[in-house]
Amino acid sequence: MINVGVVGYGYWGPNLVRNFAEANGVRMAAVCDARAERRALAEKRYPAIQTYQTWQEIVTDPSLDLIAVSTPVSTHYEIGLAALRAGKHLLVEKPMAMNVEECEGLMDEAAKRNLVLMVDHTFVYTPAVRKMRELVLGGSLGEIYYYDSVRVNLGLFQHDINVIWDLAVHDLAIMDFVLPERPIAVSATGVSHVRGGHENIGYLTMFFNTSRIAHIHVNWLAPVKVRSTLLGGSKKMVVYNDLEPSEKIKVYDRGITVNPNPDNLYQMLVGYRSGDMWAPNLETSEALGVEIRHLVECVENRKQPITGGDAGLEVVRILEYGTRSMRQRGEPVALAAQQREVA
Repeated sequence: MINVGVVGYGYWGPNLVRNFAEANGVRMAAVCDARAERRALAEKRYPAIQTYQTWQEIVTDPSLDLIAVSTPVSTHYEIGLAALRAGKHLLVEKPMAMNVEECEGLMDEAAKRNLVLMVDHTFVYTPAVRKMRELVLGGSLGEIYYYDSVRVNLGLFQHDINVIWDLAVHDLAIMDFVLPERPIAVSATGVSHVRGGHENIGYLTMFFNTSRIAHIHVNWLAPVKVRSTLLGGSKKMVVYNDLEPSEKIKVYDRGITVNPNPDNLYQMLVGYRSGDMWAPNLETSEALGVEIRHLVECVENRKQPITGGDAGLEVVRILEYGTRSMRQRGEPVALAAQQREVA
């Protein structure tokens, strides 16, 4: 039985607590929040749990085996490192930390103590995103040309991070899971419309060793909520709409064919292919529940999670270097990341 403590019972914390409480092999044992009213709410919903006011109390509780951190990103490193040093496995909210150095520090500590470190990239565990990865790895889409996503809404302005750290983190995690290679450079632009505030509109473009390109648009000032992704391949193309209640993934047998003009070697003839569309059947399981079950399995068997420290580090690397590019008005910044091919 894995005894779990959750730090932070605000927006996402209750979802974590509920899924841990429903998971097999887990005892949802403790919750920490600095606010008395949030602790009272947790106690009302889960009378058997222990509550703490400070994170220092919960991470040093000897009865706990795993700590889940659902607090502002600026606190992830301090709390996570303390939990690991106390011998606890760690689930940390996204983004993993504030910079590459902090991510590497958490990874080193977990490896040194043979503890599981997992980042809560929830979208990776959705049936739709897993289906996209399956389509890419199975080769049915052909060569992947581009990844293009839009994530906008009239959103909650964050005080400690800009819009790309808040919203683009989801799409970067999806992109890292789905695409067969990682980018080598990033260019980003953004602007703030609130005096003294962080950027509330942002655009990221990622470049690869191949002709593949990725683009992410995020915005806290949109009048409507949009959650859409286009994945373009040489054989087929995918539209992923997370707001669609049933057919979240649609696969289109559409594209182009390019043939040389026999009369002019320097002219190419472009033809268009327009075939059928199909929507694959997807499971209806809650992504966070799938994620928690995967975490339990990793802890029990000392396995590396799908969204382990390496995945968290890659996302933070792009966010950190993208912010650097943003400060330089979109000047591309090389990503000093180790490349990997998806197996």
